[in-house]
Amino acid sequence: MLKSNVAWSTDKDSYNAGKASAKKAVCDLVQTKVAFLYTSVDNDVKKVLEGAKDELGTAPIIGCTSSSGIIVPDGFISSPNGFVGILALGDPNTTVGVAGSKKLKTARETGRVVAMEAMKKAGLDFAPEYFYMVASPGEEEDYLKGIEDVIGRVPFFGGSAADNTVEGKWSIYTGDTIFSDGVAVAFFYTDKKMSNVYTGAYHETGNSGIITKLKGKRTLVEIDGVPALKKYASWTGKKMKDIEGGNLLLQTVTAPLGVKDRLGDLVAIRHPMAGNPDYSMNIGNDLALNTAVIQMESTVDELINSTGNTMKELNKELGEKAGAYLLVHCGGRKLGIGDRIDEVAKQLKKEAKGVPFITIFTFGEYGSKDHGANTCGGLMLSFTAIAE
Repeated sequence: MLKSNVAWSTDKDSYNAGKASAKKAVCDLVQTKVAFLYTSVDNDVKKVLEGAKDELGTAPIIGCTSSSGIIVPDGFISSPNGFVGILALGDPNTTVGVAGSKKLKTARETGRVVAMEAMKKAGLDFAPEYFYMVASPGEEEDYLKGIEDVIGRVPFFGGSAADNTVEGKWSIYTGDTIFSDGVAVAFFYTDKKMSNVYTGAYHETGNSGIITKLKGKRTLVEIDGVPALKKYASWTGKKMKDIEGGNLLLQTVTAPLGVKDRLGDLVAIRHPMAGNPDYSMNIGNDLALNTAVIQMESTVDELINSTGNTMKELNKELGEKAGAYLLVHCGGRKLGIGDRIDEVAKQLKKEAKGVPFITIFTFGEYGSKDHGANTCGGLMLSFTAIAE
């Protein structure tokens, strides 16, 4: 039987916070197979890991910095001193191989190297049942391609590292290494079922158009031959002054863009991050020329309620008792929800029904839907349950 614990600390001493969290997280686990550890950019990440490893021993560690807080059964956890949260899993019938690396020559090459190392750490030479991934914002799709070059299409879940202010101060780490630009994975070899619900929970509007010009993969220059920022303003009725520069990031939390997968089962949200002087838009994930982009919408109430609804869907999909939940929630959505984040915490606690969970706030979310391809998006929820 899989057993899990969640523990947290806001001790101002980073070493003590890591040590105290780890001690509580593994207090009654017979065999700790992996510890998901999340902390703040306000902590000394190296010291947090040192403290955690003093309690965890050789148990694999994987995680990243979370934007401004975490949610656990005790509620939303944040502090001027930072925070540490750990979800530890123990199960005699599960093996987890954890590996991570800073970016090598290319993101895709790095993904290949990390996938091979994760299998080696597990003592196996074949693909896992499923895996967790955490990467730096910017090249998530290419890291994923490299991993899938090695193991094929295996279901995954996870999210990108984050900081508090989109300054690039985030960290990714395992028990062996800390870096800001790269990828880490946890490969699960187990008989325990995993279910993932991956959704933006936004509504489609009648506004859509064809991407007619891109710069690279993430700068949207034109929609239907019209400068992207001007097209977006015409769709939403927003004033240009309100969506220029960094203003665009917050303005688009309730009115982002979306792209459909090839069968239309999933709308992957694309978060406009900044409006440029040439009226192009920086987007948080990859786009493709000559494909459709849709204006999506939601209210803050709907963003909040989507968390409880997604948990209900997750429990239904799992179809058996959960042993642990790892809930990835976009940091941008949290920014839009603002001071009402406690309402999210209450919904998650209610639907978890006493099962340990941890919620992290990321700058990119990963999952899949209806046997579709593994996908990276923004402003999304990637809620995962592992059966008991």
